[in-house]
Amino acid sequence: MDEPYAPLPEDADRILVVVAHPDDLEYGGSGAVARWTEQGREVVYLLLTRGEAGIDTMAPAECGPVREAEQRAAAAAVGVGVVEFLDHPDGLIEYSVALRRDIAAAIRRHRPELLVIGNHRENWPGGGLNMADHVHAGRAAIDAARDAGNRWLFPGEGGEPWNGVRAVAVSSSPYAAHAVDIGATFDQAVASLAAHGAYLAALGGTMADPDTFLRGMAERAGARLPGAELATPFELIGL
Repeated sequence: MDEPYAPLPEDADRILVVVAHPDDLEYGGSGAVARWTEQGREVVYLLLTRGEAGIDTMAPAECGPVREAEQRAAAAAVGVGVVEFLDHPDGLIEYSVALRRDIAAAIRRHRPELLVIGNHRENWPGGGLNMADHVHAGRAAIDAARDAGNRWLFPGEGGEPWNGVRAVAVSSSPYAAHAVDIGATFDQAVASLAAHGAYLAALGGTMADPDTFLRGMAERAGARLPGAELATPFELIGL
């Protein structure tokens, strides 16, 4: 039997979400964001790409603006008004000093206490192999959280050093031991994923049905979080 989840601490007033692509957080984590914004917490999204290589039937020059607009709508559905894009190449994100610099600069600008990232582990829960963009993006974000506090790294990038990131919460991680109750914000999570209309239409299959896909995951997580019916799990990494 799976161990119960512990509640994810909710003591951060400022939260920065760093993911590789539009839709990454919507597949599981956005219900938590809706809960946090309703609590009055400040949440900012940082996208490393515009998802321009994510739709096979749409050329990147056309796809990028469409997916950017969908991500902004998805963020608005859960109360997030600030969405930034770094324009690293979709599908070709490299773990690099340049990527760490760009993320560290955003951390210094926004000064979060909690960093939320997508799954950077080799596998997904259940064993499926993760993709390079997710692995490199998450690993760089964790390192950038430390870089941001070192005044001798990337001087002048993003403002004064910030070492106030206390933890990193990893969405959809196979090592999740914490979770957030999203019973009151599940509908917003569904609306957030549904905002990726062009992407979902091209994707097809089970993952293109926001309510069914998210509800199944939320019910399984809710069964492991005492007192919850619907939840979203996170791995919590202390810094």
